[in-house]
Amino acid sequence: MQKRWELKEQGNTAIVERLSAELSIDKILSNLLAQRSITSFDEAKYFFRPSLENLYNPFLMKDMDKAVTRIQQAIQKNENILVYGDYDVDGTTAVALVYSFLTSIYTNISYYIPDRYTEGYGISFQGIDFASDNDFSLVIALDCGIKANEKINYANEKGIDFIICDHHLPGDELPEALAVLDPKRSDCDYPFKELSGCGVGFKLVQAFAQKNNIPFQNLLQYLDLLVCSIASDIVPIVDENRILAFYGLEKINKNPRAGIKAILELSALKKNMTISDVVFILGPRINAAGRIASGKNAVELLISDTIENAKTSGQLLNKNNLERKTLDTEITQHALSIIESDEILINKKTTVLFHPEWHKGVVGIVASRLIEKYYRPTILLTQSNGKATGSARSVKDYDVYSAIEKCSDLLEQFGGHKAAAGLTMKVENIELFTERFEKIVSETIEDYMLIPSIEIDAEINLSDITPKFFRVLKQFAPFGPGNMSPVFITRKIKDKGYAKMVGANHLKLEIVSPNDYKQSFSAIAFHQAEHFEKIKSGNAFDICYSIEENQWNGEVSLQLNIKDIRC
Repeated sequence: MQKRWELKEQGNTAIVERLSAELSIDKILSNLLAQRSITSFDEAKYFFRPSLENLYNPFLMKDMDKAVTRIQQAIQKNENILVYGDYDVDGTTAVALVYSFLTSIYTNISYYIPDRYTEGYGISFQGIDFASDNDFSLVIALDCGIKANEKINYANEKGIDFIICDHHLPGDELPEALAVLDPKRSDCDYPFKELSGCGVGFKLVQAFAQKNNIPFQNLLQYLDLLVCSIASDIVPIVDENRILAFYGLEKINKNPRAGIKAILELSALKKNMTISDVVFILGPRINAAGRIASGKNAVELLISDTIENAKTSGQLLNKNNLERKTLDTEITQHALSIIESDEILINKKTTVLFHPEWHKGVVGIVASRLIEKYYRPTILLTQSNGKATGSARSVKDYDVYSAIEKCSDLLEQFGGHKAAAGLTMKVENIELFTERFEKIVSETIEDYMLIPSIEIDAEINLSDITPKFFRVLKQFAPFGPGNMSPVFITRKIKDKGYAKMVGANHLKLEIVSPNDYKQSFSAIAFHQAEHFEKIKSGNAFDICYSIEENQWNGEVSLQLNIKDIRC
């Protein structure tokens, strides 16, 4: 697939030179800082040395005082408290975090994860009935609830108080809950708006601890849960998220909780975890519980107090994940075959597909897979409880949520954000929705958005990659949205003569500059074997790549991860 190479705007020359001198680093590195709006020595120190002391006061969040006071009252009156959360990684880690904290100080606590198939996303009437039938007078809802106005009204009628901890965009009217914690509220002055749902739960715990003289040190044990949510929910790893992710990774790598340790051991992983590892190794296994069976299994794993109990739960999640992978592959192949057999579908600017027997738990993953082949806004729908329900995924810069919102009269329910959304409609509305969605996207999407892009931080020479250069570059981590691993261009390089194809469609190279064969770098280019013959024949080529450590058989080496090749 053709890709656009987009060179980012370079940093202000004066700032780059000053930072280079003040920090004693290469100008390439000081340029990377300037691109991240870091313009002074103090800002660079804040960036390179994340500190928990720089976390914001949780009471800056609207309604935080109400939430903490209500939990205190519940404890004083010996009320039953229900911790309620969504079935994905963000929701289950949030429930595990808040439940674990509250059970450390109080006993009348339980948790509830809605069933993806019988209840659907978020707060459900069934969940409220469960709370009512079991005498729960206070429910703490995590990673959901910001648009559950009707459900909260129902809870209020039953005398159940709700504290909502969410991070999604609110609707026009907030639910009538006792407290609504969401930094995206228009009337909330909290300085950082991009917390995960688990992050909002952590701020609630932080506030409660602060109000009740519980040492902050007691909360550090939960940061491994928090980094799982930050990484898997793909929130920006900047500001407060970057601090929490930094210390969360440190917790995972030094002393993870039993549940996370069990997953790592069952995965036979023996390396320091990065954000990317959390996304691709921990996240899918935690998510698999809610996709295939029940999100309660994920919470059970994450709150396990012994490695033996955790391994039992972990094996179940591994089994769920293997089933998820099989379904993922089968449905992806089926969906691709539908598109490839229809010339009209091939030439559209959107993909909307429906099949009543597709597994609800994996349609979002498959939508992402289809975008790898047909780069355009994509929606996959299946049938559940007599309705068509599914997931939307977008391409860079295009707001798929806004396009779906313009079809809201055809929908029973929808929610999400610019890059991804969930939606439910009557089966008879699918055809009309598909037509309107295609029309809206066609009228609003720019042609360039339909070509995947690679953002390039800077153009460098291979000789610029020195040991000191990489030591400083590593300190830019943890990487993620808002602080992606830097991507560089190097032009007119060659393979040293060892090029080979590995795996199904990958290239393993040893690259050099034509004028310096002494210094070479190992490189991997995934899914780019089509360039093999030209490279093998000795032609010069351009690459864009990130620089990483490759850990294999206990040995660590520098490796270039090639994003794209131009021969």
